[in-house]
Amino acid sequence: MSTEYNIPKTNNKRIAKNTLMLYMRMMFSMLVSLYTSRVVLNMLGVEDYGIYNVVGGFVAMFSLISNSLSASTGRFLTFELGKGDMQRLKQVFSTSLTIHAILAVAVLLLAETIGIWFLNERMTIPTVRLHAANWVFQASVFAFMMGLFSVPYSASIVSHEKMSFFAYLGIFDVLMRLGVVLFIAYSPWQFDRLIIYAMLLVGVSVIWQLANMIYCSRHFQECKLQFAFHSDNWKEMSSFAGWNFIGCTAGLLKDQGVNLLLNLFMGPVLNAARGVALSVNTAVGSFVGNFMAALSPQITKSYAAGEYFYMMSLVERGARFSFYILFLLTLPILFETEFILTLWLNDFPPHTVNFVRLILLLSLSDVLSNTLITLQNATGKIRNYQIAVGGALMLNFPISYLCLKMGCVPESVFIVALIVSVLCLILRLLFLRRMVQLSVKQYLYSVCLNVLSVSLISVIIPILVYSQMEEGWARFLSIIFCCMVCSALSIYLVGCSMSERKFILERVRLMKKRIIG
Repeated sequence: MSTEYNIPKTNNKRIAKNTLMLYMRMMFSMLVSLYTSRVVLNMLGVEDYGIYNVVGGFVAMFSLISNSLSASTGRFLTFELGKGDMQRLKQVFSTSLTIHAILAVAVLLLAETIGIWFLNERMTIPTVRLHAANWVFQASVFAFMMGLFSVPYSASIVSHEKMSFFAYLGIFDVLMRLGVVLFIAYSPWQFDRLIIYAMLLVGVSVIWQLANMIYCSRHFQECKLQFAFHSDNWKEMSSFAGWNFIGCTAGLLKDQGVNLLLNLFMGPVLNAARGVALSVNTAVGSFVGNFMAALSPQITKSYAAGEYFYMMSLVERGARFSFYILFLLTLPILFETEFILTLWLNDFPPHTVNFVRLILLLSLSDVLSNTLITLQNATGKIRNYQIAVGGALMLNFPISYLCLKMGCVPESVFIVALIVSVLCLILRLLFLRRMVQLSVKQYLYSVCLNVLSVSLISVIIPILVYSQMEEGWARFLSIIFCCMVCSALSIYLVGCSMSERKFILERVRLMKKRIIG
């Protein structure tokens, strides 16, 4: 069912090595984050946990401008690396650093005026916790400004594909966050846990950002702390960022905008439920995120170098295998959501079970677009694309508002997002057909039909097991076993091409030989 491609072995090795390093970090991070999420929820309580999520999410709304420029910075750095133009690379970095420094000041002014007013006058927060919410807000603003200034440095690490540093620094970051949680949970001193938790996380964020900047300054020629403004680079980057602004606006309205709607209509308890669902989704989605972090630079560089056949192979295979990775992990969770949440948290807010299931289904839909988005950004021609796709994504906010206004259940906001996600996938395919001669028919066949077939075949036996057994450890373990076996066999027999099956068998034989000798 899949198209056969011959991919250069050196690039395969680079992608595999980078993915492995990121997975090492991710496995450790996931275990710690699942533990800390439980501790934080119990430590803060449902209400304070909801406040932390919605206030932090509100600050993230200020990333509207920065996200568009971040995508621009990453694209241009990777593109110039692919072309091998060091002079242009230095100019792009210094220009982006200057722009992000200016933006940091602008965000501070907006946050301390409009942000403060909205927090205190419009958000649904208990009066007794408004003081703590303001402390969380200030901490989030400071952390955001630091992150904004370090964006060019983070983009350089990804562009250079130095994922080993990300892996080691990520582990250190997780350990620091674990230390913060343990300190808050078991400290003998009396203090407002929500305030101190937010402040200590700011300290962790600052250390992480500084480490990024120091590493880049020492290892990459272009990453020197100098503020410069190159008009040619600014025109290209601002044009790209300007049109990307539409997509960033749509993404923020879909995520944090809808989170604010849940707060305004339902209160912080629903924000807590969404926060728990996002924790599950983040833990599972990090598997795909690491894979894409290793793959995306290769797509952009192959486009810059004119290697279009290789580029298409990465796009199609990347989409399929991203879905497989996510599907393998989400399928058991979709069946046993309530049991897992009870085992993990013991007690959790209302609607959390449905939120988790719906947000995982949304992620499975979104993941099919990841490589398409990377390819579209690689072209640099995104005006019409962002108008169409960004406009479609923006429908999430008004339709979700209407649903909640009419008294629909909170789950309706995720159903809306799922429908819009499918619509956007179709639009992306249509635009790339015209931009880079991507075959829509082939993509639908080799990717969409492929993953749909794998999914339908994989769920047959787990559904039978789930319907015939009572909830408990026996069903939980049986579901995990059935899902893993059925999914793996379906992916191997239906989802993989002949060359991919051959490659997998060779890897298995090699591992067997190394273990047995």
